[in-house]
Amino acid sequence: MSQDSFQSKGTLRVGDQTVEIFRLSAVEGSASLPYSLKVLLENLLRTEDGANITADHIRAIGNWDQNAQPDTEIQFTPARVVMQDFTGVPCIVDLATMREAAVELGGKADKINPLSPAELVIDHSVQIDVFGTKDAFERNVEYEYERNGERYQFLRWGQGAFDDFKVVPPGTGIVHQVNIEHLARVIMERDGVAYPDTCIGTDSHTTMENGLGVLGWGVGGIEAEAAMLGQPVSMLIPRVVGFKVTGEIPAGVTATDVVLTITEMLRKHGVVGKFVEFHGEGVSSIPLANRATIGNMSPEFGSTCAIFPIDEKTIEYLHLTGRSEEQVALVEAYAKEQGLWLDPSQQLRFSEEIELDLSTVVPSIAGPKRPQDRILLSQAKESFRKVLPDYATGQNDEVVVDSGSFPASDPPAPGEDLQKGDNAPEETGSADQRAHRVVTVEREGQSFEIDHGIVSIASITSCTNTSNPSVMLAAGLLAKKASEKGLKVKPWVKTSMAPGSKVVTEYYTKAGLWPALEALGYHLVGYGCTTCIGNSGPLPADISAAINEYDLAVTSVLSGNRNFEGRINPDVKMNYLASPPLVVAYALAGTMDFDFESEPLGQDQQGNDVYLKDIWPSSEEVEATIASSIDREMFTTQYADVFSGDERWRNLSTPEGNTFEWDEKSTYVRKPPYFEGMKMELTPVQDISGARVLAKLGDSVTTDHISPAGAIKADSPAGKYLAEHGVDRRDFNSYGSRRGNHEVMIRGTFANIRLRNQLLDGVEGGFTRNFLAGGEQTSIFEASQAYQEAGVPLVVLAGKEYGSGSSRDWAAKGTRLLGVKAVIAESYERIHRSNLIGMGVLPLQFPQGETVSSLGLDGTEVFEISGVTELNEGRTPKSVKVVATKDGGESVEFDAVVRIDTPGEADYYRNDGILQYVLRNLVQA
Repeated sequence: MSQDSFQSKGTLRVGDQTVEIFRLSAVEGSASLPYSLKVLLENLLRTEDGANITADHIRAIGNWDQNAQPDTEIQFTPARVVMQDFTGVPCIVDLATMREAAVELGGKADKINPLSPAELVIDHSVQIDVFGTKDAFERNVEYEYERNGERYQFLRWGQGAFDDFKVVPPGTGIVHQVNIEHLARVIMERDGVAYPDTCIGTDSHTTMENGLGVLGWGVGGIEAEAAMLGQPVSMLIPRVVGFKVTGEIPAGVTATDVVLTITEMLRKHGVVGKFVEFHGEGVSSIPLANRATIGNMSPEFGSTCAIFPIDEKTIEYLHLTGRSEEQVALVEAYAKEQGLWLDPSQQLRFSEEIELDLSTVVPSIAGPKRPQDRILLSQAKESFRKVLPDYATGQNDEVVVDSGSFPASDPPAPGEDLQKGDNAPEETGSADQRAHRVVTVEREGQSFEIDHGIVSIASITSCTNTSNPSVMLAAGLLAKKASEKGLKVKPWVKTSMAPGSKVVTEYYTKAGLWPALEALGYHLVGYGCTTCIGNSGPLPADISAAINEYDLAVTSVLSGNRNFEGRINPDVKMNYLASPPLVVAYALAGTMDFDFESEPLGQDQQGNDVYLKDIWPSSEEVEATIASSIDREMFTTQYADVFSGDERWRNLSTPEGNTFEWDEKSTYVRKPPYFEGMKMELTPVQDISGARVLAKLGDSVTTDHISPAGAIKADSPAGKYLAEHGVDRRDFNSYGSRRGNHEVMIRGTFANIRLRNQLLDGVEGGFTRNFLAGGEQTSIFEASQAYQEAGVPLVVLAGKEYGSGSSRDWAAKGTRLLGVKAVIAESYERIHRSNLIGMGVLPLQFPQGETVSSLGLDGTEVFEISGVTELNEGRTPKSVKVVATKDGGESVEFDAVVRIDTPGEADYYRNDGILQYVLRNLVQA
């Protein structure tokens, strides 16, 4: 219950219902706050407890100095949590483990449930193995279930076992699109209290909900677990960048063009760690779907969120997407009562200002490796030719590849490696010095030529654009016009259509656009993130063979949000982001070396040249198609039973009961050891004695360096573990898919191939020295095992900005399970520091101005850390004494700053971690 120091509690009548609210007007200064900070202010008013959330915190937001640098830490309590399957599985594994621990502590298993609504959408596991056929969707889903059956059985058990936890099964939609179309409440009502819907998610593009006025962003699994269990997320009151919008989007320009322009502008301006908020007269002209497209790209700007206030467009969208009349009425009444309704005339405080006249936006793409690298479509060919030498070498050769042994459309078995280039002949032909190579591919009696720059993948995919009817229907209309003129997609292009929800499929059907899309190879391949997260699947084997044998620099074009090097497909060096209609246009062109203004896409049946302008749908056509093909009933029908799934999901062999039946043979889902030996009474915090250094690291070591990610190599500790457990190399899958198995993840912690452990000279990767064995080089995992068997605690030494980058739960979980008791760094990224505490690892900081080098530490020392036990007395020491003793007996002494920054964090550390803290409280309750 809130202490309500400001007497803000009141009531609001909406129709026949009366709800309790906490009025923002009770706090001085609230009226001129940006929308996003008003949401944070309400959050603190409602959760004020006098300890972690105080009246001073509330005043700090009311008196917010927009010009100051952030320095006030607050505890934000999200209303709900949304997850995708890769990052969500460990959260549910931990909850399942807590249930068993609760029983062992004398409690009841069924009392362990999310305390805030939690929903998980399975969307990250479908891969495009099959494309261009009527049965592509069914076959891809079959492969998905073969690869991920164990994980799905576990999640289905969780769906039935936990209260307030729901799972959207595979083959339904992308998490962010399902969130805005169905899950998001905008205004919550729970136990008679109404408040803004705030939602954090285990995926960076959770910010798509910002388009609806829902404040939230992506977090790591530890923050998500904490929020599910009612714990707040620690954050600084941010700077807020006001993005003023004027004008209207001109004809021929898409929402994708707008968002690529905004991405370029905000990256250039610099918004990392800041809130971005859209305001101004032009906001009301932006359709809700376009707002969601913009909000989705917040991680690409670098901002924490990119939010729009609630207005008439929000209300219209909620009605269209099937929300109840009562819910829609609550959203409108609450927003107007609390000053959360868009009012362009109101003067709000912003830290910084930036402005865009929408009428100045022109058609654009972005690439070849970053979303902020925008290119005018009119200059795309010139830009491609300019960067091609960075990716391509070679001569003007002519070669022939016989594709007889490379079937072009049948996929390999799940996990099977394609054999590439085995029968490709030696190159022949004359030479010149251009980065240009022509390869002739023969397929089924036909032949065609490919070259540097061909579009090998043209994929309509990703939540960013598939939620937006204007660009999706524009793609369908363009395909229809192209088909009517007899145009064909080039034979080397892998085409795919992966909508973000089944509503898209339905409105394509109603608009009569599927035949034209399928005529160009855009058959339904699945509902999931697919190409945008690297699940593009293998290229046709003959194309892949030619690319690899002759080192062709080929491209992909996708309607996604990320195009980083190596992300989309291992065969593809250059990746471009584009609107869905441009994706189809590039599939017709077949190459990035193409100028749409001056070059025809082909000829019609009469032999006349057909240009892009001849098939580009007008704004009027798109709007008319939207009006005639999309209605409320589509959403109510598709989401009526969204958590039930198809026959495959319902027929999964799933354990029953309040606790999970762990399979000791499983290599995907295993019970973690966090609660082993735990008792209800607190085990006193101890000083750290006789510790060795596991890793000595430099500046800017990110969570990507620490956390397991990517493919599992056969000769790595994780690869060896899987082999020992009977897993074939081709079935290793990725660290992401095995996040529910701590044995795999420990072995991949600190194993990044670019990590530089300064205990070793000139060695990159997950290696260290084992000082119990004379300092010999070994893997970090193997050294950790040796130290733990000998009862030797471990520390990590680091430089500035330790743990920067995306928040990743396994960066902290893996650190804990490797036996690390403390990290001593020059400075920390805020969330990783908090995550370390959440896993019972002590974050310490070198004294101001001191570093590993200035103190003369080389990592061979034995460390004693004393003064930690003061925490047992209910106090958090400002510093602790560190004594590092070298082999010769010489010692280095210094006082390390204790970076336990809030009372809540001190409680977590005293309990040996956040999960233990919550578990004890739930069992006691």
